[in-house]
Amino acid sequence: MSNPPVIFLIGPTATGKTAVAAALFDRLNAINRGAELVSVDATQVYRGMDIGSAKPAADFLRRYPHHLIDIRAPADTYNAAAFRADAHELIQSIRARGKLPLLVGGSSFYFAALEHGLSELPAADAGARADINRAIEQRGTAAMHEQLQRIDAAAAAAIRPSDAQRISRALEIHRLTGCAPSAVMRRAAPKSLAFPLIKFGIFTADRRQLHARIDARFQQMLDCGLLDEARALAEEFGDAKPPPAMRAVGYRQALAHLRGNLTHDAMRAKGIAATRQLAKRQLTWMRQQRNLLWVDVSAGDAAGESAVDGVCAYLQQRLDAADDCDRDSGSDSDGDGDGDGDSIDNHNRGDNNRATN
Repeated sequence: MSNPPVIFLIGPTATGKTAVAAALFDRLNAINRGAELVSVDATQVYRGMDIGSAKPAADFLRRYPHHLIDIRAPADTYNAAAFRADAHELIQSIRARGKLPLLVGGSSFYFAALEHGLSELPAADAGARADINRAIEQRGTAAMHEQLQRIDAAAAAAIRPSDAQRISRALEIHRLTGCAPSAVMRRAAPKSLAFPLIKFGIFTADRRQLHARIDARFQQMLDCGLLDEARALAEEFGDAKPPPAMRAVGYRQALAHLRGNLTHDAMRAKGIAATRQLAKRQLTWMRQQRNLLWVDVSAGDAAGESAVDGVCAYLQQRLDAADDCDRDSGSDSDGDGDGDGDSIDNHNRGDNNRATN
């Protein structure tokens, strides 16, 4: 295939995305459609943050290697921009090897950054912004809008004279770059992923079932040593402020307990509640996505196998069609899936409402 697609497996926490990805990896390799797995998880990138991030076990990773796991120390900064750069480079190299990039995880902002791009505007400068805001207070927004008009008529025309926040940001961009803000914004416009894309939304239709999975998994984390892991990380940082990585769900509650701010029962309850809220936010984001094919992985081996069967059948159809297109008239460059909120199961077309939480 001359233009292999990128595959997203997106889903809330505790829905079994990793198991689906492993089964799909095996199936694709069995039909000579090799794949490589790429983790899309904002916490699993960090070494030593294993239990609280539900990182796959070492023996599992030996069988199913994942890119972008254990690539940073917890003290390091890793954000959506860094992920996008890393994932984009990996996608290109995986496709160059004739394989399918299979990206799996629940970090919605990372998926969005990769698919739609990020603005490359200069970062905010506290000093410059304070100076400009002080001038706005002293001279008024209308006068500062007139100043922007003299600098960049196009930018000024797009901003109301009363919009102090946008006037301030436009003047800040000019001060930091020396260029017209409108020109900087055009150059910094986000760049979408330039490869064919197939997106699967992994979910559990029954909210009670999802909550039960979350409860059981959080207890399993505690049983496997989450508190010891959090204690070791806290000792590593000593009296220094914990890095942003330690604000992740589970670690935040564990640290509060270790510091004496929460009882064990309260820590457990807050950890479970925070995980449920995370799953709800992830589902809310998924419902807003276009061309997402919903895959119900409700409890039971039969249901799980059926979901994988459906994903594989759909992918086989798409890949065969792309092969036919290659033979007939060149590569298929369509970057969208052919469903909009559909279910993989043809009996449940348009079934996106089942993903509500």
